[in-house]
Amino acid sequence: MSKFVDRPRYTCALGGALATLRVIPRAIPIVHASAGCGQNLYNAMNPGGGYLGGGYCGGLSLPSSNVVERDIVFGGEDRLREQIGTTLEVMDGDLYLVLTGCMVEMIGDDVEAVVSDFDDSKNPVLAVRTPSFRGNSYTGYELVLKALVKNYVAKSKQKKSKTVNVLGIVPAQDAFWQGNLREVKRLLKRLGLTVNTLFGEGETLEDIKKSGQASLNIVVSDIYGLEAAREYEERHEIPFITTEFPIGAIATEKFLQEVAQALELDPGLTEAVIRDEKAVYYSYLERIADIYNDIDLQRYAIIVGDSNYAPAITRFLSDELGWLPELTVITDFVDEHQQEKLRSRFNHFESEISTTVKFDTDISAIKKYIAQVWPRNRNERYYDSLSPAVVVGSVYERELATEFGFPLLPVTFPVTNRAVLNRAYVGTNGALSLVEDLITLLVAGR
Repeated sequence: MSKFVDRPRYTCALGGALATLRVIPRAIPIVHASAGCGQNLYNAMNPGGGYLGGGYCGGLSLPSSNVVERDIVFGGEDRLREQIGTTLEVMDGDLYLVLTGCMVEMIGDDVEAVVSDFDDSKNPVLAVRTPSFRGNSYTGYELVLKALVKNYVAKSKQKKSKTVNVLGIVPAQDAFWQGNLREVKRLLKRLGLTVNTLFGEGETLEDIKKSGQASLNIVVSDIYGLEAAREYEERHEIPFITTEFPIGAIATEKFLQEVAQALELDPGLTEAVIRDEKAVYYSYLERIADIYNDIDLQRYAIIVGDSNYAPAITRFLSDELGWLPELTVITDFVDEHQQEKLRSRFNHFESEISTTVKFDTDISAIKKYIAQVWPRNRNERYYDSLSPAVVVGSVYERELATEFGFPLLPVTFPVTNRAVLNRAYVGTNGALSLVEDLITLLVAGR
């Protein structure tokens, strides 16, 4: 892993917390931080997340204490108390969360004590400590979820046997979060489950409050959502499973089987759903078979992305699209145990093809890794070049793609050159969208 971050692919914990609250209707963030923190973070998250937008209570509408030098010297608690009171009067919401920045954490403001002054307010006010030194966007997502699980989700001794929560898809950090949650929900509902994705279409704070009734939490990630799942397990006695981020028919089949096994669902129903999904999927996919073979659209691939997308896309390109992934760079900060888990996702491809996997946050290192896996032409008479190839990554890979003459499909944060509404890449429907986007790159000039 790099010792520095060149052009980070995430914001700080405060930014991740703001993005998470942005997608929960009637949840109002109150930023206790220096002037400009909230707006600057939205300026990063909005375009980076495929133009997420500020919504009802984001961007310039974001309530903030905007502490200044005087507050840093004498403490910002009085200023925060004033801001909470004003926000409760002005902003119409059902839940208010105070999110902290670096300065107020460094001077030691007792945010919980200030928030406790509003215990008698009509709607709950919670405190979540989210300074940047606690982590990045993914940490902010976990911190908000853990606070909700601890202080907002209602206790329920009786669990509903076929009700599940879905964790691990991080709003804004995954520009396709909403479409992905919709597709996961669609697939699970086909198994006869009641599905709570917490942030999905039509879901509200009431769905979050009732999430303690679930009999299983499904973490669609090896890294994200695990802390929240453990909090659910500790406080609400809800077990959890982790699954691969499911892109394509093979991964979707495995995903549905793992969920069905955990809930002891009818194997016959599960297999019937899988057969139906694959039949529809391949009926669409065969439409590109002619052009794929006629003009040889097989490609080498370089994949750069987070812990959800990088392994899933690499396996999909190899096993289902028949491409040759030569290099995969995972750009998250992950420890050795997490690296080992992620590396296992690259084992036993159906295609029996292997890829070189690197963990690095430094954008400039990617060219070095390409040179390692595929040495440059040194005026050899016969040279087998890394071409034609496609880069799947973020807009940060634009320079790399331009230098090598490869087309680029931005999929992971930041995605500033795409406007994302309800597009998905997970599941069978999402995989068809991914194939559309990749093949379109190759035939766009015809």
